[in-house]
Amino acid sequence: MNDKTRLEALSTFLKTKRAQIKPESIGLPMGTRRRTPGLRREEVAQLAGVSTTWYTWLEQGRDIKVSSIVLDCISTALQLNNDERDYLFDLALEAKSEITRQKKEHSELSPALKRILTELTYCPTIITDRRCFIVGWNPAAAHVFLDFEQIPKDQRNLIRLVFTRKELKALAVNWEHFAKGFLAIFRTYYGQYLGDAWYNQFIKEMSHSYPEFQNLWQESQVSKAPEMMIEFRHAKAGKMLFNLTSLQVQGDMDLRCSIYTPVEETDTENKLKRLMKRVSVENEFH
Repeated sequence: MNDKTRLEALSTFLKTKRAQIKPESIGLPMGTRRRTPGLRREEVAQLAGVSTTWYTWLEQGRDIKVSSIVLDCISTALQLNNDERDYLFDLALEAKSEITRQKKEHSELSPALKRILTELTYCPTIITDRRCFIVGWNPAAAHVFLDFEQIPKDQRNLIRLVFTRKELKALAVNWEHFAKGFLAIFRTYYGQYLGDAWYNQFIKEMSHSYPEFQNLWQESQVSKAPEMMIEFRHAKAGKMLFNLTSLQVQGDMDLRCSIYTPVEETDTENKLKRLMKRVSVENEFH
């Protein structure tokens, strides 16, 4: 990400977060003279203890000097959570650790990861890399989501599949919530790997091809590991409820393990067992 693109991303993020803050949440009246939603620039500047001019320059994406202390104040004023704060620091400071820069892009999964995928028999599990390409999955994931083996390797991008495959759009009862979770994770990578031009090209391509992507991306949600309950309406198994847990895999690759655990006191696990058994029997007859 070059400086121009980085500063544009910073500008968009600050404007979006400022617009999302309700004036009454900080003790200000709604008023009738607010032409745009959220706080005014001067109100954010006052909350952060900086001059309105300086904050305006920051929000305009000008190349000015910033410090961690001031960014902390901006984060507090904009009511950012920890993940959003880290994203702001990534964009504003562009300071990457040597460890992050040395992360490998692609490699074979370790035997331990492969074993984990096997052992999570009735928990659909997907492993993705820092560009959200699917690099590993277990049979349960193939039964609930897609048979990823049938998708060419260079097209196994989870973000792209969520927006392009009708099976995934029909699967999630609240598809928009489902998609937002993946985009929130993707944005954390976008901030962490500022030097990788692939991200901007991918975002540009997706925004041009899929208006839904562009609309959701502009909401600027950030989350390293969203935990949520997701309801699926599976074409063969019916209603299924899963808790999603997203884990960062430690090692020389930046991998993420997303585990969908059947919600207890529901029939989800039994439905999954029957689905996998039925498909296995059908395959035997073919």
